[in-house]
Amino acid sequence: MKLNELVPNEGAKKGKKRVGRGIAAGKGKTCGRGTKGYGARSGSGGKLYRQGGNLPFFRRLPFIRGEGFTPPNQVVYNEINVDQLNRFGKNTEVTPETLISARLVSYKNNPIAILGRGEISVPLKVRVHRVTEGAKQKIEAAGGSIEIIS
Repeated sequence: MKLNELVPNEGAKKGKKRVGRGIAAGKGKTCGRGTKGYGARSGSGGKLYRQGGNLPFFRRLPFIRGEGFTPPNQVVYNEINVDQLNRFGKNTEVTPETLISARLVSYKNNPIAILGRGEISVPLKVRVHRVTEGAKQKIEAAGGSIEIIS
């Protein structure tokens, strides 16, 4: 088989409809444009601003856009404060699994960040994705340890 012998499958290609070639052709006279009016004229259609009574496309854009740009690849963390960790027992290992079972996590697939609101009185072994500096100081001051997981 040679390149010049390649042909598309039978019925895969359809010929262009020839308009304006007489009554017998099926698309004569008005050529499928109807009679008179905007759509029958040459150059009609394709103008974004004219939408037949609807609010034009360009005027709709600010409402569609909303409030600024949302980055598509942003990371949304499950945020847990230090005072919420007081419910765990002494020397407990706090991992994403234990936080999920304690129902402190809203979205199971998102990473977890510990924030510094409140106080902690029990020493814990915390293994999470992110910890703020203030939270780290409070956990270590209570005798706990922190390990960042990726």
